[in-house]
This record gives sequence, structure tokens and C-alpha cells, in this order.
Amino acid sequence: MADLPTQARVVIIGGGAVGASALYHLALAGWTDCVLLEKNELTAGSTWHAAGNVPTFSSSWSIMNMQRYSASLYRDLGERVGYPMNYHVTGSVRLGHSNERLREFKRVVGMGRYQGMDLDILTPDELKSKYPFAELHDLTGALYDPYDGDIDPAQLTQALAKGARDLGAKVVRFCPVTAARRENEEWVLSTLQGEIRCEYVVNAAGYYAREVGKMFGRDVPMMVMSHQYMLFEAIPELEAWSKEVGQKLPLMRDVDSSYYLRQEKYGMNLGPYEKNCKPHWVTADDPMPEDFSFQLFPDDLERLEWYLSDAIERVPILGTAGLSKMINGPIPYAPDGNPLIGPMPGVPNAFEACVFTFGICQAGGAGKVLSEWITEGETEWDMWSCDPRRYTGFASDKDYCVAKGVEIYGHEYAMHFPKHYWPAGRDRKLSPIHDRVARLGAQFKPFNGWERAMWYAKPGDDTSEEATQTWSRNGPWSPRIEEECLAVRDAAGILDLPGFSRFRVQGKGATEWLSSIITGKVPKPGRMGLAYFADDKGRIVTEMSVMMLGEDFFFLITAATAQWHDLEWLKALVPAGSAFSIDDMTDAFSCQILTGPAARKILAEVCDADLSKGWLTHQSCQIAGRWLQLVRVSFAGELGWELHTKMDDTAAVFDAVWEAGQSRGLKPFGMEALDCLRIEKGYRAWKGDLSTDYTVLQGGLERFVDWSKDDFKGKVALLAEKQHGVAKRFVTLLVEAGDCDAPYMSTLWHGGKVVGETTSGNWGYRIGKSVALGMLRADLATEGTEVEVEIFGDRFKAVVQADQPLWDPTNERLKA
Repeated sequence: MADLPTQARVVIIGGGAVGASALYHLALAGWTDCVLLEKNELTAGSTWHAAGNVPTFSSSWSIMNMQRYSASLYRDLGERVGYPMNYHVTGSVRLGHSNERLREFKRVVGMGRYQGMDLDILTPDELKSKYPFAELHDLTGALYDPYDGDIDPAQLTQALAKGARDLGAKVVRFCPVTAARRENEEWVLSTLQGEIRCEYVVNAAGYYAREVGKMFGRDVPMMVMSHQYMLFEAIPELEAWSKEVGQKLPLMRDVDSSYYLRQEKYGMNLGPYEKNCKPHWVTADDPMPEDFSFQLFPDDLERLEWYLSDAIERVPILGTAGLSKMINGPIPYAPDGNPLIGPMPGVPNAFEACVFTFGICQAGGAGKVLSEWITEGETEWDMWSCDPRRYTGFASDKDYCVAKGVEIYGHEYAMHFPKHYWPAGRDRKLSPIHDRVARLGAQFKPFNGWERAMWYAKPGDDTSEEATQTWSRNGPWSPRIEEECLAVRDAAGILDLPGFSRFRVQGKGATEWLSSIITGKVPKPGRMGLAYFADDKGRIVTEMSVMMLGEDFFFLITAATAQWHDLEWLKALVPAGSAFSIDDMTDAFSCQILTGPAARKILAEVCDADLSKGWLTHQSCQIAGRWLQLVRVSFAGELGWELHTKMDDTAAVFDAVWEAGQSRGLKPFGMEALDCLRIEKGYRAWKGDLSTDYTVLQGGLERFVDWSKDDFKGKVALLAEKQHGVAKRFVTLLVEAGDCDAPYMSTLWHGGKVVGETTSGNWGYRIGKSVALGMLRADLATEGTEVEVEIFGDRFKAVVQADQPLWDPTNERLKA
């Protein structure tokens, strides 16, 4: 057992597969002065009882990247570090019971192809050749992944730890961390073996991450589920087949029935994700123990009876095997089922690599991402899907975490349909006029906990959850979304938009500082503008609306979900000793969008503002005796204003505008309509069209770059890119699509080759066509170029459009 050093550059708390991978990748990056602390033996948490499956499949682009990297890393890791490992690359089959499931599979096949993986769709008969023991009843097909397999989790962890040690990093076992404090810009961690100081600290404590987080003043949003799998004795038919062909069966996942079935030697391993699942350590009579190392929960076979019966019907030889062992262990869940990888919100020089539901298949990629974040301050892939800052304070509520964890676990293999909104854990944050828009028929979805209207149903419309189980744009919502878009086009629409993240920046030096961190110009007093923030590689970090109220006095407004991310980005760039302040004002204000050709006449009836002021101006005024900031801008691309009100004044302002608008055709519209409207204008959406996967120049945003400034963050990289040429460019495409518009990361084809990807897609109701925004190889990004968009496995003709909006290309309506 290694002695505890007194100093290290990085200390990782937690010795599972993820913590060991983080240590290994830090050492690979040359940061060898790093220490991993484990309170028991390595693998003592969820790692030791993990089944060890290593899929590459994911409907998330970034998580697929991470899992693909893991699978590749594990193939030769044992040889590279000199540690024997059992890693079986058996391939896998995912069974599909419906055409909707096959569409999901086909989309993932396209994503995998773009990442260099050759996945395939099998017919039921082709499935039989891969998996001869399967019954084919009610199947529509299957996805075959030749890269899938399983690995011994303990051996993987030990191999990663050995590789890290060989490079100079240290592992200290049986050394629990008991406290943490900040002292002289360092972390001081107290352990049973003494204190250790470090520059950076990583919470990789698995299902104990919430307890570790408390030492840093961080309430980690998570809960713990009980996950069971069953091990069966050897099956003679399976043994005979394996010996004859010299291989194991591919791992089978019946995703619609919600279980996996894996060959284990000559027996089988069945792991269900049951809907009647059980959370642990959430009630007073089931407290979290101080130590649960190498322990399991009691068996609960009754919960699994249906899944066992279904698996036997699918693979009858399973029914001939005796049950040899039950494993029932704790697995952590975040509210969306994705891990937490990245900066610990609000805590300096602290990171999280925890709450992994699928830690074995993601450990390799997680270690790579985490080490990049620490050593370079940024990651190769945009990792918003796993960034801890995607949650804000409301998500740490225990009841919320439990409700979402149970929902995710019971729908582990669920398809994430575009019009389906998960029902658990809702109504965390409500607009001041939530009751009013609800009475108008609003169908809600949360954004950073804020309930926003997505579309407005009419009496008789099917608003059931079942109706949303489709990839098609067509459903009960489609005529309503069209009506909302046309109301905005022809008269006026009002959208309740609570939860905009907004930050007040005020004090001497604020203007100069802001100019140094955005690519473009700072607006003048009374004006507002879009600002883009680049990292040192010139990549798009975020977009904010900048409203200048006076000298060195600004409001920065950004996406609801970006609240903690963007606030931390701003604060991290403030020089020491600065005289200005940054305050989060998100909860103090709300917003409504009033837009359409009748918007000016409606406002003229209720407010005292100068409505002749032009586009991108703002002014204070009153409606119904209440103050508001009236901002001449519209994400819908029509004449319009944003009405920014204090929370308590929102209802009175809405009521006055609503009453005045009834004679002028005013209708409510929702976020679905707004997305259709914005895409016709080519307006980008955050973490789709705008992400660190693309540079500012690739994103087609050079008009927001002020090259005349002496310097700004990212300028050196962007200048170099401009001189050498941009590899891919942002384009708008008109797509001859079927019943589905292009989802995020649909591949673009030209001449039989993949040449780009979509970043968003939707139907444009004002132009009556399917629109996609995307990134295309630069030599093809010219008006009139024909490409193909792969949408759920089928390719559709698409044409590159001129670099201008599809709707109102000269902005005459917008600036009317």
C-alpha cells in the first residue's frame, strides 16, 4: 500500500474504472504528479459488481464518441500496460419490435458510420444467422454492432491503474477522504492517513459522489438504483455451438422488452431494467451506509419474473438452465441518465467524473475528456450532454432526483421522440402566467426546470403520451403548430418565455472587459446585439444577447439551460482586482415575445414607448402601470419585441397585451412553432448549431467578428483559420424530405461520400418546406450544390441555399 504524499497536482477521489481512467489519461498527458485516493480497495464500489458490457451504441453524438473511444482503447490496453485482461469483442444484436425502433437504429447506424464504425441493420432472417437460438416472433429487424462486447471490470480498472503507476502517478488505497478545505488557492484534503494538498481535485466517487460533493459545498444531483442481473448455469446446446464455431454469441438486447442477455462462459447473464424498479438510500428507514464496499442488496427475483419469462420466449434454451447466482448492486443515476463529467459547478479547480450508469463502457472516454478539461481547459468533443452545469440548483432536490431516476431506469432503452416530453419531476419552476397559458391549451416541457408551452392544443386534440411515440413531424400537434406559425406571419403571436438566463454586468472597466472576450463589437447605450464567445481555439462556446443600458452597465441574456455554464464562463474570465460585478438576475425577471405584423398596433394601445425605434434597440416603458424593458428583436423573424418584466409584474403586462390583441388576431404560440420560425431565418440554436464542435468561422458567423480589435479571446486561432481556409462551412438546406425532418447529426452525402452533418432540422410552415441547417465540406458550401441528407436510413435530395434567410431574406418584415 502506497504512502500518502503531502502534495500533488491533481487528486482523484474514487478508485473505480472511471477514477482509474482519469488517472491514466492525466498521466498520458504528462501530468504524472497525480494521486488517486480510494477508501477501500480499487473497484470496491459499483465497478466490482458491474456486468462489464461495452456497447458503442448511443443516440447521443458525444456519448457515442466517448463509448467508441473506450471500446478502441480497451482492445490493446492489456498489451500496452502489461496487464492480462479478459475482453471479448462478441458483437451485439439489438432487437426491434416496431418500425419506429428500426428508424432509431438506422439513425444510429448513420451516426456510427460518420464516426468510422460499420454498424448494420439485419432482417429477422439475417438475425437468425448471427444468433441461431433466437425466436423471431414479432420482430421487425435488429441492429448489429460488431464492436460490442464485454470486459472484466476489475481487470480493466487494475490495468488502467497499472498504466498510470508505470507513468509515475500514484494510487493510495484504504485512504478515505474525510474533509476538504480551500487554503492559499489550493485544496487541502483530510484523510485517515493525513492531509494532502493539491491544485485540482476530482470527485470520481460513484454512488458516493453526493457525500463527497458535500465536502466542497456541492449538492450533486443524483440518486441510487438497485440493478439486478441473473447468472445461469451452463447450457449444453450453447456449449456445443460455441465449441463448434469457436466464438461466443453476440450480446442480445431486447430493447423494447428492456433487458440484455449475454453469454457467460457456457451459461447466460440476464440483466433487466424493470419498470417496477427500486431506488435505495432515499428514506429514513433505508439510510446510506458509511461503507458499502463489495456489498450487495438482497435478491428481489419477483421484480424480474416478467422479464425472465419474456427472455425465455425469445431464447428458449435459457429456460433449460438453472439459476446459479443473483447480483443486486447499487448504480447511480443523474436525472437524465447521463454521467457528470466536467467542472464542479461553483467550485474552483474542482471537477466531477461521477454518477455513471454505464461506467465500464464510458470509463475510457470519460478519462480522456476529464483529463483534457483539467490539462487544457477544454475538450476535443463538445460534452454538454455530460457537463455537470447542465443542471442548476433545483435538480439537486432529492424527490426530483428519485422521480427522474426511477423514470430513466424503467425506460433505459426508450426511444427519445422529438415531441415526447417526459412526465416525471415536472412543475419545478412555473411562469407567473403559467395558469393562463395552461387554460389556453399549452402542452408543456421543462427548460432548466422552467415549464414552457411547446404547442397549444384545442378541445378534442389527442394530447396523450402515446400519441407522441413517433419520429414523424405529423401528429395532433402539426396543424396547431402550423396555425401558430401563420398567426405570427399574418397577425401576431405571443410566447411566454420564462427562465431566460440573464446576468447584470456593471462597474468600471466592464465595457473594455466585455470587448476582450467577445468576437465582435460591444453595442452602444440603448442598443443590443448578438455576441459570440470563443475559446482559445476559436470554437463557439456560447452566444448571448448583450443589452447596454449605460456606461459600463450591461444585461447579458442567454439560453435557460446555459445559466450555470455561461455564468461560470464569464466569471472565469474576470481579471483579478476588477472593479465591475457580475450578478445572476435570472430569477428576478421573466419575458414574453410579441411578434407579427400587428405587434406594433397592439403595443400602441397599451404602452407609452416610442415604437418607431428601430431593430436592435431597447427602452424602458410601462404597460398597465408596470415597468418593463421593451426590446426590438424577434427570434421568430417578424416585426416584434421582447417584453422583459419583473416577475411580479408579468401577469398584469400579459393581461393588458392579450386583451388589446384580441381584435387584431393575437394568438399564443409555443416553442415548437418558434423553432420552425427561427430555422427559416437561419437563426442558430445553442448546443446544436452553436457548440465547441465548430469554430466561429465554420459557423458562418464572421459578420460577428471585429478583426480591427487589438485582441479578443480566440482571435489568434481564428486568424490562422482564416488564412489557411475553413474546412467546413455552415449551410442552409432545403430538403425534399418525407414525413421526418433531419434530426441533429444526420449525415450529408455527396458523390457517395459523407461530406458533413446537419445541426438542426424542422419544417418551415411559412415557406412550406423542410429546412436543415448544417456543416458541409467547404468546397461544396455554395448556392445550388445538391447533396443528400440521410434521415433515418433513407437519403433525400437537399440543395444548398444562398447565405441569407429563406423567409424575408432582406429582413424587410423584421425591420418594418
